[in-house]
Amino acid sequence: MTGANLPFTSAQPRRPMTGPMRHPFATVVGLVILLLAACGADRPLRTEKSAPALWIAEKGDLRAHIFGTIHVLPAGVAWETPALRKATEGSDRLILEATGLDDEAASQKLFIAAGRSPGLPPVADRVPADLRPTLDGLISRGGMSAPVLDGYESWAAALLLSTATQGDLKLSGAQGVEPALTEDFKAAGKPIDGLETIASQFALFDRMPEDVQRRMLVATLRDSTGAKAQFDRMLDAWLHGDMRRIGDEFVDKVAPEPALKQALLYDRNRAWADRIATLKGRPFIAVGAAHLAGRDNVIDLLKAQGFKVKRVE
Repeated sequence: MTGANLPFTSAQPRRPMTGPMRHPFATVVGLVILLLAACGADRPLRTEKSAPALWIAEKGDLRAHIFGTIHVLPAGVAWETPALRKATEGSDRLILEATGLDDEAASQKLFIAAGRSPGLPPVADRVPADLRPTLDGLISRGGMSAPVLDGYESWAAALLLSTATQGDLKLSGAQGVEPALTEDFKAAGKPIDGLETIASQFALFDRMPEDVQRRMLVATLRDSTGAKAQFDRMLDAWLHGDMRRIGDEFVDKVAPEPALKQALLYDRNRAWADRIATLKGRPFIAVGAAHLAGRDNVIDLLKAQGFKVKRVE
């Protein structure tokens, strides 16, 4: 399920369009335009024995906690454990997938700049006839404008349409992991950084050939049916820290397109592992769980660079 896998990865606009564009389950990466959540002290702790996966990676002057996140959640999910809270409190800074995730206005401008182009055919003409009713339904439920959507490249249209599916499932970036961690580290006066930038995330999509973008768009429409059952399975795997299941059942389906998988998973994983290897101190690194499972994941790449890596939860 292409759309439903986005919570494990990183990029999409948070709001639907209602006119001129007001702004990570679209198709692959999940760059969620984040709203800040409540402070950690107000969040319920998870009491079950199983928990989302957390590691410690050590080499030289670096002792980093690495946490696999999910970018959107329904309200009321208890995901934070005492061990996770202790890890964040003992860390000297937070490192997310990208910098500036909490600056919605700037993110909107970047998305518009990357995603809009003149002279594009209508989105309806870019999808098979049998999917046009699905397209119309997502546009309506997402509060979008079809003429405005037509001005977006196929990858951007796919991400925008995915927000309607996210709304159907009552999922919110505001309930995701990153906003909560961001608020905690801000409240503690600790710096927040990113492994890459929002602009670079959008550029990954923008560089894709049009035929790949259109297949991404089609997959987003097809995946809007039955999204709840697939998201529920993903959420269960994440909450239980089942990285083998995430790798086997979801990572391989995040980007069945080789062009997508290479650019959005494997290439980024290698770049992130190289960046992490340059760090020092006690950072808390939070990235989508898809990047920590399956082939060429960040954890295995760090081990190959000589890191001592231990799973904590």
